[in-house]
Amino acid sequence: MYIFDNRITLEDRPLLEEYLNSFEYKTSGLSFTSLYMWRKINQFSWEVIGDYLCIAAADNLEPEMGVSFLFPPLTRSGCYEADSLKEAVMEAKRRFEAKGEPFVMMLVPFHMNEILDQAMPGMLRFEADRPNYDYLYRKSDLIELKGRSFHGKKNHLNYFLNNWQYEYSPITSDMTEEAMGFIHEFNKRKNLEDPHERELLDMEVEAMEDMFLNIESVGYLTGLIRIDGRIEALSIGGRLGAKTVTVHVEKANTEYRGLYQLINLEFCRHLCKQIKLINREEDMGLMGLRKAKLSYNPVKLVEKYTVSLK
Repeated sequence: MYIFDNRITLEDRPLLEEYLNSFEYKTSGLSFTSLYMWRKINQFSWEVIGDYLCIAAADNLEPEMGVSFLFPPLTRSGCYEADSLKEAVMEAKRRFEAKGEPFVMMLVPFHMNEILDQAMPGMLRFEADRPNYDYLYRKSDLIELKGRSFHGKKNHLNYFLNNWQYEYSPITSDMTEEAMGFIHEFNKRKNLEDPHERELLDMEVEAMEDMFLNIESVGYLTGLIRIDGRIEALSIGGRLGAKTVTVHVEKANTEYRGLYQLINLEFCRHLCKQIKLINREEDMGLMGLRKAKLSYNPVKLVEKYTVSLK
């Protein structure tokens, strides 16, 4: 369900980025590239209420959920004022209730808990949302793979380098047809029997095609690897604050041992010098994905909370 009237569009990118970039939110979902990529799947809508940008979404990633929620209100000035923040939250609550939806804030970064608590002392309940914690890495670690903790990753990478030649390049919108060919081949290797998982995959395919067509206008950061002239791996990300890039999508043909390690390394190596950290998003509570993300030795987990009124 769409709570507010405005949708995420290219035309509104300058205004939205004024709010998204004025404060270091540090969470993967609060960037224009992320909001635009998943705008249809998560039914993002927004409105400026008082001094703050309020973005609503629907959690459509779980079967039969569709729970509507509010991101933390975003500041344009870089500062938060208690009274005006409380007014924005309470007005957003009224908008939710007018749509027949219970009010809750989700994906709230830990460092905003105190800001919200000061604005609404004793009124809020804070609950840690471990499946949605982001994984944060040093860019240099993912490039160099130094030390015993990266020994396995280095072995996989060296195996690839000793057995195949490759080319790395950015992705441009005129490569959409070719890139989508890779996506379709990648998805054919999956054996999804659950109807909800199949539905989500179809929605992701639609989002990917839209993303490829709008790479330049949205500002995605991209890279791909060709082996014998064919795309066999790709990575897509976006800026998150001054020193961080979020990796939104990373896919590689698992028939090539070490290819995932290589696309990760090359994508990081081609980022500008100002980027020091890589956010590889959450694990969604999937134990296999959690194990994979922990195996790259994150320097920090970016904590997120669900915040509700008592």
